[in-house]
Amino acid sequence: MQEATTNTTTTAAPSFAVDWDAGHMGCGEVLIQLKLRFRPLQTGDLFRLITRDIAAPLEIPAWCRVTKRQLIHAEHPEYWIEQK
Repeated sequence: MQEATTNTTTTAAPSFAVDWDAGHMGCGEVLIQLKLRFRPLQTGDLFRLITRDIAAPLEIPAWCRVTKRQLIHAEHPEYWIEQK
């Protein structure tokens, strides 16, 4: 009798330089805090943002475009942003 083999691959979770849960903070304040929190980051660092503000699906991608940062993942309430 032959044993069944299973191939399993595990994908490692990305390593975030910053992991910030902004909770229900309004987008205006979130964007100000993002500017401050991105200052010490190096090019290529990943920032994980959790924000439950209802405007975030529009505001966070717009902020990334304006600041020329790469939005890697956007699935409300979680956003992954790469430092430029």
